[in-house]
Amino acid sequence: VSCGPPKVPPGPNITTSYGDKWLEAKATWYGAPKGAGPKDNGGACGYKDVDKAPFLGMNSCGNDPIFKDGKGCGSCFEIKCSKPEACSDKPALIHVTDMNDEPIAAYHFDLSGLAFGAMAKDGKDEELRKAGIIDTQFRRVKCKYPTGTKITFHIEKASNPNYLALLVKYVAGDGDVVEVEIKEKGSEEWKALKESWGAIWRIDTPKPLKGPFSVRVTTEGGEKIIAEDAIPDGWKADSVYKSNVQAK
Repeated sequence: VSCGPPKVPPGPNITTSYGDKWLEAKATWYGAPKGAGPKDNGGACGYKDVDKAPFLGMNSCGNDPIFKDGKGCGSCFEIKCSKPEACSDKPALIHVTDMNDEPIAAYHFDLSGLAFGAMAKDGKDEELRKAGIIDTQFRRVKCKYPTGTKITFHIEKASNPNYLALLVKYVAGDGDVVEVEIKEKGSEEWKALKESWGAIWRIDTPKPLKGPFSVRVTTEGGEKIIAEDAIPDGWKADSVYKSNVQAK
């Protein structure tokens, strides 16, 4: 005999064919009450510094149809609540930076303490966090970042000329990425990277990769963005390279 609440199967994936329709979800929160979620400021997408700009701690874990095995990393949602009384019924904007697989609802957001509190009326954030699990309404929206925010690449620690692992972050518009390719200087050939985990993509190559190379990113809605020579000659592992391009 199983104890506890029944397991709820996940809902259909939330894709870019989103409309303005609000859907129902359960919301919980984790981490420090006014924090960004995970203690190490990372998460299952591989992003670090989710407490800093441009995410600023407004983060959430998503269950399967939101996280989409990493393909949902970076997607943006509005989420609001009307009950309990501390709820403001005004939407808070959040970024998917992590995953959860608790089967408590078809859609489940496990929000940072900060993001959960952002759904509250002024001064009632602490009261709202005491509610634990609440019913919310959510919808997927385009990601908008502050002016000057560009698509950014982080070359992961273990990378070397024969193995490149690339974390892609701060993509506006759809926010999530379905394909990443690189092209070496002087070459006409785009080489596809494989999805590694979260927002990290990788390529193993017998011939050493020489910079500079361009990166082509395809978002879920099919927009292709080319960051010319985004990774320089003499690139290093565990380094961040900011492109000069952004999605629409």
